[in-house]
Amino acid sequence: MEFKNLLIETVDSVATLTVNRPKSLNALNSEVLGELECALYELDQDAGVKAVVLTGAGERAFVAGADIKEMAGMNAYEGHVFARKGQQVVLFMERMKKPVIAAVNGYALGGGLELALACDFIYASTKARVGFPEVTLGIMPGFGGTQNLARLIGPNRANEMIFTGRMLDADKACAWGIVNEVFPPEELLAKTRETAHVIAQVAPLGVSSAKDAVANGLNMSKEDGFRYEAALFGVLFATGDQREGMGAFVEKRQAAFQGK
Repeated sequence: MEFKNLLIETVDSVATLTVNRPKSLNALNSEVLGELECALYELDQDAGVKAVVLTGAGERAFVAGADIKEMAGMNAYEGHVFARKGQQVVLFMERMKKPVIAAVNGYALGGGLELALACDFIYASTKARVGFPEVTLGIMPGFGGTQNLARLIGPNRANEMIFTGRMLDADKACAWGIVNEVFPPEELLAKTRETAHVIAQVAPLGVSSAKDAVANGLNMSKEDGFRYEAALFGVLFATGDQREGMGAFVEKRQAAFQGK
């Protein structure tokens, strides 16, 4: 499927999904959110894709936020619907079987940061700036930001970011645990793809089960999380990937995983 606001390039089982609205700093409107949901679904169903890199077009922004021009005229009901639409995209990304890595190349503000936080982890350019400026516009984060940021860095730091609307530079975002690693702008995409290619070489079912265990375990007690982990661990012993991976180790050869 072709998209008006997105670009998709797949090389060696790694798909790069680019939000392509550079003139508006890749802002998220209803059309873009709808396309993102369709594209992510297609990538999750594509057996040839093992990992996804999400980034934004141009040098200035990953995604600078939700489209204020579209939001400005919304009433309370329309605002609620828009928030739920954004949350639907975020939740789908979190539940995807495929890992998604954000390559934050510039501003990741508001909805853009919420999109990045829905990825499994984030790499950033030294030029990246992240934040939730919604309170300066009379609103608050609405695409899951209050929930995901607090779970990631704790409520105190999340509250500081959300209540003040201040941006963090890449180094501080890394120090606070929002970003995993920071790279020069010219190296960001290559480094992100490099990690995605490493993930693409290992067992897909192992990766998807681990993603499931981490995401769902966060909402369980530790004991319930252990039980859930053990259940997923056991299921993997009924897969061809487990037999291939352990067989290859014993036979001292490279494993050829099939995701089955």
